[in-house]
Parts: sequence; structure tokens; C-alpha cells
Amino acid sequence: MCNFKNNYHLSVILIVLIIMGLYSCTNDTLKIAAQPTLSDYTVGEKWIWKYKGVTTEGEVRSKGEDTREVVIADGVLGMTMGNDTIPVTDIVKPEESETPKYDWPLEVGKKWKYEKNWTSQDGTTGKQSQDVEVLSFKEETVEAGTFMAYTIQYKGVITNSRGYNAKTDEVWLYAPAIKNFIKLIQTQDDFLYEEELKLYSN
Repeated sequence: MCNFKNNYHLSVILIVLIIMGLYSCTNDTLKIAAQPTLSDYTVGEKWIWKYKGVTTEGEVRSKGEDTREVVIADGVLGMTMGNDTIPVTDIVKPEESETPKYDWPLEVGKKWKYEKNWTSQDGTTGKQSQDVEVLSFKEETVEAGTFMAYTIQYKGVITNSRGYNAKTDEVWLYAPAIKNFIKLIQTQDDFLYEEELKLYSN
């Protein structure tokens, strides 16, 4: 009888440990986000953000809305961005860089270096160099609703060929379920820029 009780208790303990292990694995999987693929996007999917940029003196330098929508253009799945339509295959193509914007897969605690060289329309060249860290993965609420999102912080400097040099501090909230960021807060010296998702539909 004692052996039966001991074996029964051992069986119960093993089952509990197995369930806990499976739950832990599921939780870990949920907290790791892979880069979206072409099949994750559907025609008609739409994101609308509101944005505003102000100086520390209160001067509004930019304000408006930004809309993106998944469409079929010339028989190809694309995403509208302003007056342009970008093929979704270009958006989901893995970035071949040792210093990418997003270092997939995303997970809490991950760190990397982001660097980008650019040239503006007037020929000014510049460079952005930031240290990146994924700080958390939790529920975040914006105007468009509540989403599970990663908080990703980018801290560094931005410089250009005209002598501009500014410290930058950006916080992006990225929601895997909608394959996009839901909020951005960016500080560059005396300038604050904020962007927040106000509508998502699919």
C-alpha cells in the first residue's frame, strides 16, 4: 500500500513538472518574435498613426497622420507608404547587415548595435549609430487598442556632413500581432517627436 501511495505521489509530481515545463516553453515561445513573412499580410490590412514633433520651446514642426495599407498593385502584394507602393517581399526580406534596425528574432534582454548611413535629397550625408536593447514584452495601450508589445530602446548619436551632431534616444513599441510599431517616442537634443497608432484594421 505504501509503495502504491509513493508511486502515485511520484506520478502526480512528474505530471505537474511536465505541465509546468510545457507552460514555460509556451511562454518562452510567445516571448520570441520572428520577422513577419509574406503570408502574414492580407489585402486590406491598414494602419493609421498620428504624429507630432515639437521643440522644447513648444514650436510645432510637424503634425499629421501617416497611413499604410496592404494592396494589390500590378498583380503583386504591396504596401502603400505615402505616394509610394512598396512590394511586401521587399519589406519582409531579411536585412543583410551586421548592424540592423531589428535583430530578429526579438526577445527580452537582446542587445545589438544599429548603424545606418544615409543621403538626403539635397545631397547631405549622415550617419545614425545607436545601442539597442529589448527592455520588455507586455500589454501596451494606445489609441488603436491594447496589444502585447516589445519595448525597444535605441540610444546613440546622429551626425551629418553639415556639422549637425545630436544625441538620440528612441523608444519603439513593436506589436508582433499586427507586424508593426504602435508607438514611437524620439528625442533629439531639443526636439521631441511622437507617433502613435490610432487605427488598425484587417
